[in-house]
Amino acid sequence: MPQVEGQITQIFVHSGDRVQGGAALMEIDPLKQQATVKSQQGARAAQQANLNWAKQQYERTQGLAAAGVVSKQDLDQAKAALDMAQAQMDALDSQVREQEVQLHYYKVTAPRGGIVGDIPVRVGDRVTTSTQLTTVDQPGSLEAYVYVPIEHSTQLKMNLPVQVLDSDGKVLADTRVSFISPQVDNTTQTVLVKARIANGNDALRQSQFVRARVVFGTHLNPEVPILAVSRLAGQYFAFVAEAQKGGSFVARQKALRIGQTVGNDYEVQEGITPGDKVIVSGTQFLLDGAPVIPQS
Repeated sequence: MPQVEGQITQIFVHSGDRVQGGAALMEIDPLKQQATVKSQQGARAAQQANLNWAKQQYERTQGLAAAGVVSKQDLDQAKAALDMAQAQMDALDSQVREQEVQLHYYKVTAPRGGIVGDIPVRVGDRVTTSTQLTTVDQPGSLEAYVYVPIEHSTQLKMNLPVQVLDSDGKVLADTRVSFISPQVDNTTQTVLVKARIANGNDALRQSQFVRARVVFGTHLNPEVPILAVSRLAGQYFAFVAEAQKGGSFVARQKALRIGQTVGNDYEVQEGITPGDKVIVSGTQFLLDGAPVIPQS
């Protein structure tokens, strides 16, 4: 956004251009401000002449006072006139610098190197300090905003792993929590968490919506296919092939405590152990103790 109001007279870039920090993007008509600067510079030049005369008067009066020709009062008056002229000169210097800085704002420059975005304004448009002229996006580092439900807020801590996912669940970026908001969003009842993303391959873009996974902890548990699990009166069950003497197998029904769903599998927290042979087909015909033949 511009820092001054006026009419756009030149646009130096096009959407998609790569620019360096400080490069000119566009110009707002500076003629009125240039006239103001010139007027201030003229006033400063006039005051400089007054200051030079006041200095000469003071030096002359100082010499006469030393010779006893003029009184001490005359010398004090000459010194006061010099001090006043110097103060006025300092004030005009400040005004000229202020107007010169203001003139600098009529040429809009890139705050940093990056890629120029959309330019919704045209030459001839009148803009104000609230008019968006364009954007300059810096490739590379981004910051992900993750809104965590309030019920998980007690588990949040700095440097927790965060995974940014695409629509298929593929991990696009791995990062860590770099900021945890001390406040709760009153509308969504979520806590804002931020995580910096290097994004060196430009896989993500600014203002893009993504899925994010905050990893509160990790543990190893067996998984079983969802189709191998049955549910009865709120309890989950699965059949495993249990080895018998002589190399035969029988089906044994195991009560399970189920955790999270991972793809097409259930996480099993209790009920089976790694290495158990879970029966995944024909379970609707099985009874506990029925003989089975595992298929390779």
